[in-house]
Amino acid sequence: MELRHLRYFAAVAETRHFGKAAQQLHIAQPPLSQAIRRLESELGVELFTRTTRQVALTGAGEVFRTDVERILQAVDEAVARVARFATGVEGVLRIGLTGSASYRQLPALARLVKREMPHVMLEVHTEMLTPAQEAGLLERRLDVGVLRPPVRQEGITHRPLATEPLVVALPEQHWLAEADSVRVEQLRHEDFIMYGATLGSVVNDAVVRGCLASGFYPHAAYEVTETSAALALVAAGLGIAVLPDSIRSAPREGVVVTEIEDALSVRLDLAWRADDRSPLLRNLLEVLERNEVFPETCERAA
Repeated sequence: MELRHLRYFAAVAETRHFGKAAQQLHIAQPPLSQAIRRLESELGVELFTRTTRQVALTGAGEVFRTDVERILQAVDEAVARVARFATGVEGVLRIGLTGSASYRQLPALARLVKREMPHVMLEVHTEMLTPAQEAGLLERRLDVGVLRPPVRQEGITHRPLATEPLVVALPEQHWLAEADSVRVEQLRHEDFIMYGATLGSVVNDAVVRGCLASGFYPHAAYEVTETSAALALVAAGLGIAVLPDSIRSAPREGVVVTEIEDALSVRLDLAWRADDRSPLLRNLLEVLERNEVFPETCERAA
């Protein structure tokens, strides 16, 4: 059974006239009549009753019409869907993010994709530090990453999204909790909650450099793999955490976020495989450009 024969049947069923159906299909009437006869022969039933003046559906034809309409609609939708996929209008975008980027950048990107690329679904992977995102991109488990440079692996292109100052998350009963701002030196004797030393955290590196510039090395009382875990330990009063400013976008009970006057900053970049030529990535980058997500200049990060 050929798909075109189903379309022929649908046209005759709609017009109830072989001449009008042939005109609608841009074919001659005799081939149309022959095709319908072959379809009826293949099915072993009559689909139409024919007189010199009228064409009508038989009971079997009415039943067949319902299924044919469903089949043709599904085929048309499949054709449209694959066309959208081929042009990057539809698909799944796999995105990796650092923990703190989930608080501010993820909602902004998700809103933008929903508005500008409504047929694209986001597959979100959070709490991924830069080395993990680099691996995910190169192994083709991610399409884009929101990470903190430096990017050490070859084959990855990246552009700045934002530069964030580091802030300190304090327990609400902390002696500095009511201060408008603090200096790094004031944190000398504090217990720090930091990312695990083996994770390759850019934030950790900036925290250590800032503390060393103030004459001390931070005491890591607890190590975590996730930003949310760091904030939970701060809320429990187990220490302080120096983190990017984007954590302000997700206030947590029991935690006070305070500016650091002499803190370093960390940059946040969008990264993708240099050899990725997919229409979906191209469309995403065009959307970000059009909505001025990439700043024209980005101050040098620590």
